[in-house]
Amino acid sequence: MAESYDLSVIVPTFNEEKNIAAMIGAIDAVFRESGIRGEILVVDDDSNDHTIGIVREIAGKADNVRLIVRSEDHGLSQSVVEGFGAARSDILLVIDADFSHPPKLIPRFYEAIRGGADIAVGSRYTKGGAIEEWPVARRVMSLGATAFGRILFPEVSDPVSGFFAVRREVVSGAPLEPRGYKILMEVLGRGRWDSFTEIPFVFRDREEGESKLQAGTVIDYLRQCAGIVRFSITRRAGPVSDELTRPLRFGLVGLSGILVNMGILYALTEVFGLYYLVSAAIAIELSIVNNFVWNDVWTFKSAGDLKFERNLHRFGSFQAVSTAGLVVNMGILYLLADVAGVYYLAANLAGILIAFAWNYTANRRYTWRGA
Repeated sequence: MAESYDLSVIVPTFNEEKNIAAMIGAIDAVFRESGIRGEILVVDDDSNDHTIGIVREIAGKADNVRLIVRSEDHGLSQSVVEGFGAARSDILLVIDADFSHPPKLIPRFYEAIRGGADIAVGSRYTKGGAIEEWPVARRVMSLGATAFGRILFPEVSDPVSGFFAVRREVVSGAPLEPRGYKILMEVLGRGRWDSFTEIPFVFRDREEGESKLQAGTVIDYLRQCAGIVRFSITRRAGPVSDELTRPLRFGLVGLSGILVNMGILYALTEVFGLYYLVSAAIAIELSIVNNFVWNDVWTFKSAGDLKFERNLHRFGSFQAVSTAGLVVNMGILYLLADVAGVYYLAANLAGILIAFAWNYTANRRYTWRGA
C-alpha cells in the first residue's frame, strides 16, 4: 500500500539539470525543519539533459522523492495536472525548479490550506511581494497577463502565479484543460473552490538554465482565457460566470466613448470653428463623462445610489483611473517600441489592451468597490 503524506510538492521540470538536485535538497530541508511529512514529486517533460538521471539517483536513496517522465503531450500545465493525479496527499503545492519561488515559504502555504483556505496563491503583486531582476519586455508581458487575469478574477492579485497550493477536492474531477504555463488560471476558472488566501513572495529570475518563455506562450495564454470564458458561459459555473458580463459591458461602453469623442471633436472643430486641440480636450472630457455615466448605470449598476457626494467620489476616481490608463498606454508603447525594440504598431496594440485591463480592474477594485 502506498504511503500517504501531509503535503505533496509538485515540481514540473524540463532540462533543469543545473537546479533540480539543489531544489529537491532545499524542499526536503524545509520538510525536516517544519516537521511536515512531505513528498517531492518531480514531473519531467522528457528532458534531454541529465535531469531525469539526477532525479532517479536521488529517488533511489530517498523514499519521499518520486519521478514521473512524460513522453507526450508536453507542457508545464499538463505536467502539473498529472502530478495532481499522482500525488499521495490531500494538500498539493506547485513550485518551479529554478528557485524563482522560495522553498522556505512552503510551510506557510501548508498552514494556509490546513487553516481552511481552498487555494493559497503566492503573489508578486500583493503587499510584501515583488519581482527582481527581470528585463523590461518580460516584466511588461507579466503585468499584462496579470491584468487580463484580474479581469476574470478581480479579487486575486496574481492569478497567473506559478507558486500555489490547493486542497485536493478543488481539482479532483474538475474539467481542467491544461495548456501553456498558467495552470493556476485553470484551477481558478474550473476548479471547485470557495475561499482563497494570498502569500506575498519576492520572485527572482532563474539562477541557472534558460527561461522557457516563448512567443507561443502568449497564444496559449489567450486560448486559455477564451476557454475559461467559454466554460463559464456554457456551464454557467465557476467564479468567472458572475463576473463575466461586466468586462464585456465595460468594453462596449468604451466603444461608445470613442464615438462620443470623435463626434464632439468633429462638431466643435468643423461646425463651431474651435481650435482642434481645444476641441480634443473637451471631447476627451465629455467621453469620460459618457463612460462614467453608462458604467455607473449599466456596467456596475450603481444608479440607485443617489447621494451627490458618493457620485462625485466615484466620478473623481473614474477620472483618475482614466488618466492613469492613458499614461499606461503611452508608457507601454514607449517601453516596448523604444526600449525593447518591438514593432511600434504591435507595441501600441499591447498598450491599448493592457490599458483596457488596467482601466477595468482599477475601476472594479476602487471606483465601484463592492458593486
